[in-house]
Amino acid sequence: MSEQLFKQTPETPTIIIERDDEGTSTSTAAPRRTWRFWLATAIVAAAAMLAMAVALYMWRYYYHIGVPVSVTPAENIEKLQAPLTRQAPEVVATSDSILGVALNLYRLKGLQATIELAEPDEGDSTIFLYSRCADYTPEGKILGSLVADGQVLQTDRSRLGYMAMAEGRMVIGISRSDKVKDYVAEHGGSFFRQFILVSDGVLPPKFYLHGKVERRAIGRMGNSIYYIATRHKETLWDFADALREYGFVDAIYITGGNAHSYYRDGNLTAHDLGESTINDSIGSQDTTAQLVTPWLVFRPCN
Repeated sequence: MSEQLFKQTPETPTIIIERDDEGTSTSTAAPRRTWRFWLATAIVAAAAMLAMAVALYMWRYYYHIGVPVSVTPAENIEKLQAPLTRQAPEVVATSDSILGVALNLYRLKGLQATIELAEPDEGDSTIFLYSRCADYTPEGKILGSLVADGQVLQTDRSRLGYMAMAEGRMVIGISRSDKVKDYVAEHGGSFFRQFILVSDGVLPPKFYLHGKVERRAIGRMGNSIYYIATRHKETLWDFADALREYGFVDAIYITGGNAHSYYRDGNLTAHDLGESTINDSIGSQDTTAQLVTPWLVFRPCN
């Protein structure tokens, strides 16, 4: 054979690449959002904003009241549940003057309080002191929450000061919460609301009664409760400032600064408080209103 028979042309290989596009796509395109998706998102966002607005409103309504608070409603309920300390019943009367305001102070010892709808008789020797408490309109509508002997007569949180009485104990406090009122109602006690004079040693930013008249209050200094009356006509701000300077931690207003009532001394002798039925309450003191006047009455603890 000739040499050329052994020379062959080299064969060029054919390379075939197969691709399977199904199931191996690496596309990163975002899924299409439908109008339903955007509507649901908007509803969720609006609901969240509404919940936050309601929570803020409720916080401001119940807790942001413009003054610090010395005793919470829960702490006052604990005081109403505490064992009763027995003392000889007595109204300890003293007089003093501070910041130019002359005060008569009546420390209440060994006494329990109730709210009654009939004015006490001076001949009732079981009564050591009584006075007005809640306000009312000329039509006889009570202003501020009122509970008497466990019966809720009015629920109105417009006034933030309160006094609560149950099972021989009594407390005063500052709060818009109804927890103390509800506790008192469940335990057959009494409760009323009034204007703040002093809260945790601080005056409120605004007073709603003006002019000069005789003033009265219920105040707490330490663990003692006092009934307080001015000897002369005073503005409400001057009265409250005098109570703060004197050392009252909390104090709430009592209308009817010159309304007649009485207290008994250690010999059970009755002494007049006030001179007439004229008072500075909201609403006039007419015959119709007198029929529904709530009276704060102090008697010896049972």
